[in-house]
Amino acid sequence: MATAATPDSTAATTTTTTAKRIPVFVKVDDLRPGTNGHTLIVKVVSSNNVVNKGPNVGAGRATSVPLNSRPRPRIAECLVGDETGTVIFTARNEQVDIMKPGTTLILRNAKIDMFKGSMRLAVDKWGRVEVTEPANFVVREDNNLSLVEYELVNVVGV
Repeated sequence: MATAATPDSTAATTTTTTAKRIPVFVKVDDLRPGTNGHTLIVKVVSSNNVVNKGPNVGAGRATSVPLNSRPRPRIAECLVGDETGTVIFTARNEQVDIMKPGTTLILRNAKIDMFKGSMRLAVDKWGRVEVTEPANFVVREDNNLSLVEYELVNVVGV
């Protein structure tokens, strides 16, 4: 009596693939305070390195790493924009090297940080800054959203 080998039906393999979301590109003029998850195509207008002061030596913080051996973060404030307006982008560490005037970038998962009442665009570790082919738009420099000062107002009794 011979038995035929049958495939085991209980060991069915299922592969799940998640479909990636198609990015929705927004314009600089559509940015609002406190928002995040933006994808933009922008050109770098200018880039200024910010001189950082070192860590506070007398702040009383206990650290296991000597203050001299910690790498000092590099920060640059860059004016970026598209055909609708401009905004200041805060570039950190590796992003500083990419920020050359005239470069066209795709900013993925960008967020709006508030600094002294004005908007700053930033991309943290969850986002990405990519250099792309040069865009054919002219940056509108007269609409700088970072020059608009915002004030937080608490509404009581609503």
